[in-house]
Amino acid sequence: MAAGTKDDPWQLSTAPGPSRYTMFHEGTELVCRAGSTTLTYRVRAIDYLHAWLTTQGDWVDLGAADELKNPAGGTVEAWGRAESNPVGGWYGLRKGYRGRFGMYLPRSSSNWSAPNSRRMRETTACECGDPAEKL
Repeated sequence: MAAGTKDDPWQLSTAPGPSRYTMFHEGTELVCRAGSTTLTYRVRAIDYLHAWLTTQGDWVDLGAADELKNPAGGTVEAWGRAESNPVGGWYGLRKGYRGRFGMYLPRSSSNWSAPNSRRMRETTACECGDPAEKL
């Protein structure tokens, strides 16, 4: 399995799998490269996303949306930009490219090697697994 570093990034695909992208962690940021586009997210989003998903039950729609579009309520995308999340707003760091949290973060979470790593199904929704489970 890739280390999730700049030299050895995770090779991922969007749910349900048609598009490929890479992601790696660098300091306090997650760097996502999808084609010629680079997006950055707060690295702590992974653990916070896991904690939030655990409170939601079995399934949560991803709801991926560009920054200027409103995501559907109750989705991973909506939570990733809500003022009620642990950082009080956007997990995306690069203005104009802060959206698509619901598309890219859940897939990277399944590769994260922290104790709170997650298991994500290759569908348009997330399923919470055992927080101690590692893939």
